[in-house]
Amino acid sequence: MNARVESGADAIGAVPELPRASWGDVARNFVQNALRTDMRSSLERMHRSYGNGVMHRAGPVDMVNLFGPDANRLVLLDRDGLFSARKPWMAIMGRIFPNGLLLRDGAEHKHQRKIMHEAFKRNALRSYAERMNPMIEAGIEDWGGARKAFQSYKVLTLDIAASIFVGVDLGPETRRMNGVFEDMVAASMSIVRLPIQGLEFKRGLDGRAFLARYFRELLPKKRADAGADMLSRLARAQNESGDRLADQDVIDHMIFLMMAAHDTTTSSLTSMTYELARHPEWQERVRAEAFALGKPWLDFEDVERQKTLTLVMKETLRRYPPLPVIPRIAERDFEFEGRRVPAGAMVIVAPIHTHHMPEWFPAPDVFDPERFAPERAEHERHTHAWIPFGGGPHHCLGLRFAETQIKSVMHQLVRRYRFRVEPGYRMPVQQAPISKPRDGLPVTFERL
Repeated sequence: MNARVESGADAIGAVPELPRASWGDVARNFVQNALRTDMRSSLERMHRSYGNGVMHRAGPVDMVNLFGPDANRLVLLDRDGLFSARKPWMAIMGRIFPNGLLLRDGAEHKHQRKIMHEAFKRNALRSYAERMNPMIEAGIEDWGGARKAFQSYKVLTLDIAASIFVGVDLGPETRRMNGVFEDMVAASMSIVRLPIQGLEFKRGLDGRAFLARYFRELLPKKRADAGADMLSRLARAQNESGDRLADQDVIDHMIFLMMAAHDTTTSSLTSMTYELARHPEWQERVRAEAFALGKPWLDFEDVERQKTLTLVMKETLRRYPPLPVIPRIAERDFEFEGRRVPAGAMVIVAPIHTHHMPEWFPAPDVFDPERFAPERAEHERHTHAWIPFGGGPHHCLGLRFAETQIKSVMHQLVRRYRFRVEPGYRMPVQQAPISKPRDGLPVTFERL
């Protein structure tokens, strides 16, 4: 066993704590993490220096980094109920995105998730796919020439989210909603968190207040009609006991889901575009598969059949997991590999680190989608070596929606354009809070 919960004072005292990082390492990591540019190298240095677990003090809180698939399994599955997901995420984004599904724990989380699942069942996903395809076609129609891919994908995915999630047609209302989400995401990572006019944090708070009012006004109509958008489905959703979500729950979930869906999808599409632009042989393989299907749009039933596109997507998510680290708060003391972790510590596991461990993914810096092919299946060597969608009770509820959207966009894109980056270009990545290019990713799209 890698972990054991301790309950007696004598037993706890007999177990040594995790090693503590030196102040020099802590300072270097703080600088790199504050700049959000090279989180991976700081994690790798800590792992080399201290092994699979290390602790340091950050103000009043013990910060604990646990490394490797075994640590991921312990923290994400949380079979002993050791960890809170709500507490760290509330500290990070709770004033902007309070009470989203990720920010709930235990029985409450399980209850809400079960009701919300109604909006992510197969028939709902099929409906979303049918509605997003014409939007994708219209959205990428004028992409010929040079453009910043990240910004272009952000506009596209926000437009799709406004339509699929809320049922809003493109127009001024959608543009206002898109701007509000930009403000809210920026505010969630603000260093100065004061509600002072002119600061990004105040803009985020104002944006949340606007969306809360907007959704609250829509709810009576959404509960009454048979709309196919996600807001209508959540408003009507109920479990086998007939329980429904309260109005405030629907509002909180909708605001969080729209943020999570468009941000992570934009990140993944941008990174995939970069790798396909750098590896034209893989771009041609994806294009050949798309044309072989013989359809301008990807039907929902086709999503899992696109084998080459699946390999590329999985390798992209390995190299650039949208969420590079996953935090939890330890509710009780516990043991990891014979070392004690104290209650109250913020425990962090890092997909971006595990995904680049050469013992699990050989030549980790090489873009090699074949590593996910059945004959190699490097991601199946351990249940928690590849965790772009998290795991356990908080495993991403919208992962099938994200897969459908990413593949639908890429299917149409490769059928319409061949795309490239300048020779020798390397994408400068900002790894947190969501993986994205610092320069927007300049790409040239050439119409076929």
